[in-house]
Amino acid sequence: MRHLSLVTQLRALALSGVVLCLLMAGALASRPARADDTVLDGREGRNLALDSFRPQPVLKVDEHLLTRAKFPVVDVHTHPLRRLHGSQAALDDFVRMMDANNIAVAVSLDGGMGESFDEHRQFIWEKYRDRFVIYLNVDWRGGGDEDEPATWDCNRPDFVGRVVRQLEAAKQAGASGLKFFKSFGLVYRNADGSLIRIDDPRWDPIWEACGRLGLVVIMHTADPSAFFQPIDETNERWEELHRHPDWSFYGDDFPSRAELHEARNRVVQRHPNTTFIAAHMGNDAEDLGQTAEWLDRYPNLYVEFASRISELGRQPYTARRFLVTYADRVMFGTDGPWPAERLQSYWRFLETYDEYFDYSEKDFPPQGFWNIYGVGLPDDVLRKIYFANAARLIPGVAERLERYRQSHP
Repeated sequence: MRHLSLVTQLRALALSGVVLCLLMAGALASRPARADDTVLDGREGRNLALDSFRPQPVLKVDEHLLTRAKFPVVDVHTHPLRRLHGSQAALDDFVRMMDANNIAVAVSLDGGMGESFDEHRQFIWEKYRDRFVIYLNVDWRGGGDEDEPATWDCNRPDFVGRVVRQLEAAKQAGASGLKFFKSFGLVYRNADGSLIRIDDPRWDPIWEACGRLGLVVIMHTADPSAFFQPIDETNERWEELHRHPDWSFYGDDFPSRAELHEARNRVVQRHPNTTFIAAHMGNDAEDLGQTAEWLDRYPNLYVEFASRISELGRQPYTARRFLVTYADRVMFGTDGPWPAERLQSYWRFLETYDEYFDYSEKDFPPQGFWNIYGVGLPDDVLRKIYFANAARLIPGVAERLERYRQSHP
């Protein structure tokens, strides 16, 4: 749960409502009033509500509807606990879908810590130890009162030492990495109520322990650019933010995207012996030039593109150049488990030159009001992104990948 003030939430809701009213008012003012103006279906000269817009492209181009990845895949970004809700039947279905799509190994980012890790390990590994590796999560709040940051576990003097000991124990029990969610930097707070800084020196022993133990750190820092901009008529993801105003981090209550990225980068620079993955293309898929600068500057930093083919696929020339140039630094991720149709959009994006196709199975584009184009990557680049980079960097992946190949010839 995000820790937002009531004022912030009301401000976001009010702003989205004002924008909608202004849009409707502008459209209605351009023509005489009609008796059916409240019906915004776009028919017979009526205005059209944005959330009812369902354009059907008439473009006729070649299509290559792939149902399986060309090479075995390691999905480095999945959430089987959060999305499958502890259902063994749903986990069985997910593994069957992995088989059908040639996904050899999935990285669960939902491992928790301590007892939570033990429970998740039992859920995932009782039947499918060869198909999953598990990342841990730091519990910053613990049993503290959500509205009283001074009671949160992260503000106790022994917190960091306990986390390091838990990391050591979990590594012995088979953990492969540590995941930080976007709440780190945007929600979690110090005892005085101020936001915790990603690069606070207090956390240095955690980063150091990950490097010493060989635990890979994946960090979700900030969010897409649109989420840090006003929810107004210029915001290209207005419709999405209108549906989810709590996803907005615009305003003085939050650090800027640049500040969050700079704090993350300072951590990466201070800890060169720790491997970091910037989740979701570093949440900067809209500016691959900037992402390239980060990769050039920090040799221990990598990226993965879970839930970002929507951004990469609308800039296919730039995205292809980036993926080919940085083929050794990019990993495959989905943010799933997703339906098979969503996975197949990834294969189509990466392996074909198809034009103007859906990036999601949903009826309405969920992450931007556009379609995408394929980048047709060469086989050597596909192999690196699909599996080789993950097998080289993430503990436990290489041996699982080899067993998958032997059992799935």
